[in-house]
Amino acid sequence: MQPTASTDRRPRPRTGPLAGVRVADFCWMGVGAVATRMLADFGADVIKIEDRTRLDMPRRLPLYKDDPRTYGDEDPNPDPDKGGLFNNYSRNKLGVTINMRTSRGRELADQLIAASSVVTENFAPGVMERWGLTYERLQELSPEVVYARMSGYGHTGPHVGYRSYGPVIQAVSGMTFVSGLPDREPSGWGLSHMDNQAAYYNSAALLMAILHRGVTGKGTEIDVSAVEVGINLLGPILMDVAVNDRPTRRPGFPTGNRLENPLAAPHGVYPCSEPDRWVAVAVFNDDDWARLVGALGNPSWADDPRFGTQAARHALQDELDKHLSDWTRTRTPHEVMHLLQGAGVAAAAVQDAEDLAETDPQIAHRGTFFEMDHPVIGPARFEGSPVLFSDMQQDNWRSAPLLGEDNHHVFTEVLGLSDDEVAELAAEGII
Repeated sequence: MQPTASTDRRPRPRTGPLAGVRVADFCWMGVGAVATRMLADFGADVIKIEDRTRLDMPRRLPLYKDDPRTYGDEDPNPDPDKGGLFNNYSRNKLGVTINMRTSRGRELADQLIAASSVVTENFAPGVMERWGLTYERLQELSPEVVYARMSGYGHTGPHVGYRSYGPVIQAVSGMTFVSGLPDREPSGWGLSHMDNQAAYYNSAALLMAILHRGVTGKGTEIDVSAVEVGINLLGPILMDVAVNDRPTRRPGFPTGNRLENPLAAPHGVYPCSEPDRWVAVAVFNDDDWARLVGALGNPSWADDPRFGTQAARHALQDELDKHLSDWTRTRTPHEVMHLLQGAGVAAAAVQDAEDLAETDPQIAHRGTFFEMDHPVIGPARFEGSPVLFSDMQQDNWRSAPLLGEDNHHVFTEVLGLSDDEVAELAAEGII
């Protein structure tokens, strides 16, 4: 089980494999913020840098308990500590505020970078350069620095200045074009699928760079393009185009929930007895088919010789899906799942958020969700790491920082400023 975080919010020495790694974190959206959260989860001292007068978008968005707004609305006068997206991205991190539009603020950022071994950012290309924070400058401040840059298109090439966002990245990488139902317009992959996918590549790149530094003593600059991450997810489809010369938009393609290779049938999502509840079923060969037919009670339609081979069943998917849907409609999705799994057939209820967070015994057993207290939004549940280790665990020491919560600790304990200096910086609006 994932541990529950303490209500003591005072910074403390971190535990875990990344303890001792300090990150000056300029990331704000998921492509970077989720990557640095992974580092923070396992012991890195991640210091989130914000601007008190220009709130990050995740602080302005809803998704907290009893919020009357719908997702996507921005509050013109938000409570900066209630943003659900920010609280999800920023657990286990410290938080400071620095006005980077002032020379003294940029000096503070330089001091923080000099006291760190990793610097991360996911601004549009050019923002860090306007602050003078090139890789060369960072090397002057922290000679062995790992500098991770995470953007939509990367920091070189003709599109380097293009604006990006999750659905835009999905579109330009080719993912949107090949997703959706047969003979329908492209549908895309939801709001921020690529933000999170790219974040995993970013975190892996950061870990490799930290490992490389441990071996060679040298830092490195990391440049991750979310577009290229999307392309990396299209391997089989790109091969189909290159080898078989088949276009990715053609009659009957994309295949929706159906699978062409291997010839799986039935293979799809089927309606159940409750409104808008579904179950997924996958049958790949004759043995799977025999087990499915037995679990269904050996219905007479399954004896039709036209369903005698896997290839034949694949060719008659419409008819096959109708028969299976007639059966699944008489049961709940979990009834179908348990019955078919008991017979050795791959099947699963299409679970919603309530299923995952409240009722799924496997998710509960693994401790996927854990609770953290927050001084403004109260207790909230978070998703943990999908990886369990035999001799270490996620260090959930605190929920997301309140705006500027750790200014005093970081500027005095880490940078060595006096209490009077910190008070003066606050009075002048620099922190």
